[in-house]
Amino acid sequence: MIRSGLQGAGVWLAALVLAWGLPGALWRPLPPPPFPLHALLPAGLALGALALTAPLLAWLGGPRLARRRSLALLEAPPDLLWAGLLLALWPAAWGPPGPGGWLAAFLAAALPGEARWLASALPGEAPFPAAWGSRVVRTARRLVLARLAARWLAARLPLWLTASLVIERLLGVPGLGLDWMARVAGRDRAGLAAWVAALALLWLLSRPLDTEVAR
Repeated sequence: MIRSGLQGAGVWLAALVLAWGLPGALWRPLPPPPFPLHALLPAGLALGALALTAPLLAWLGGPRLARRRSLALLEAPPDLLWAGLLLALWPAAWGPPGPGGWLAAFLAAALPGEARWLASALPGEAPFPAAWGSRVVRTARRLVLARLAARWLAARLPLWLTASLVIERLLGVPGLGLDWMARVAGRDRAGLAAWVAALALLWLLSRPLDTEVAR
């Protein structure tokens, strides 16, 4: 456990060094953009909805949910297609989709894949605990998902940040993904280092606090 923690810390330290030394777009120097505080509420709502809905779907469906073709078909379309479909169906009288449209497109793109991701991490249930009844099965799923949730969020959050960039570009909504790319283009070393430090802190908080006995 200590060895894996040191390895993870080394990876995040290397990421910090890379962020601080990133050359960026030297031919187009830009001042560091102000942090998009207005994007925190939609991002928090998206994160909260995923953190509640995806484990709930995995808890209800169990490991078999990972093999559902219908869910795989919903997972297959890229973020670009979901954002384009939203623009095609959005009534013009409502004006631009804004953060609400971004939230809807993001959840449509991310939720099926995250539910399947969690369901695939659940252990098999035949013959046990299925032989002990549905109540024991639900309890076993809940315990596994509760232990997995923090690590799942820490592992998937950087991917969500990257995926949100496509939807933000298409819908014209300034958000966290665009802020990340703007700091890369503007060579904002301090801002990039702050982003990496925040993600590293999330990884650190996802580490299990209890010690595991080596077998």
